[in-house]
Amino acid sequence: MAKAKASLSAKKVVVAIDGPAGSGKSTLAALLARKYNYINIETGAMYRALALKAMHIGVSLDDGEKLAALAQQSRIELVPNPEGNRVLLDGADVSERLRSQDVTDAASKVSVHPNVREWMVAEQRTMGANGGIVMEGRDIGTQVFPEAEVKIFLDAAPEIRGTRRFMQSPASAAQEASVLAELQARDQRDRTRANSPLVPAADAVIIDSTYLTLDQVLARAIELIDVRLAEVQTASG
Repeated sequence: MAKAKASLSAKKVVVAIDGPAGSGKSTLAALLARKYNYINIETGAMYRALALKAMHIGVSLDDGEKLAALAQQSRIELVPNPEGNRVLLDGADVSERLRSQDVTDAASKVSVHPNVREWMVAEQRTMGANGGIVMEGRDIGTQVFPEAEVKIFLDAAPEIRGTRRFMQSPASAAQEASVLAELQARDQRDRTRANSPLVPAADAVIIDSTYLTLDQVLARAIELIDVRLAEVQTASG
């Protein structure tokens, strides 16, 4: 069972951040969670943890039934700390391993299975039931938390996202062109899968970061959240 190791106090808003690979969702979510003292629930880390376990024990990434059964037997924990979440898989810290390209690629294949996504969505809803969270992924505003008070769809041109992804591990043997090719292939899988395809929620605010700095993206997101928090406070007051 997946869980976030943190306590939640009063009801707060849910911030849902969706978007394709390399758009900067994880960075934005971490910064927002730190600013508002919210819990940052990284859905991608959950899929990567499951993919890593499947790779270790030899479960095929194409076998949705076995992967779903494996998920039910797993314990995935997100442990907040100042440097960002640590990810524990069955009690072992796998945070660094999850950043590897092979795990990222495997997670993309794992995530296409409807029964795996159903399990993940149920876990994510439980983790964020009390609000006060920032959750990023590809179907948060459409499937996991369609009632989220703040919905952001973060996007950027594929070439920009490919460069950003490559620069996360410039010492790797992979060439930038191959990183871009894999990112585009992942985009295709995410946008065309039958279950929870990658699309902006109807009421999401789209932020295109192609020509924006991180500070500009962060400022726009903070503006959206502050407006919503004021509305919630007024409604409850």
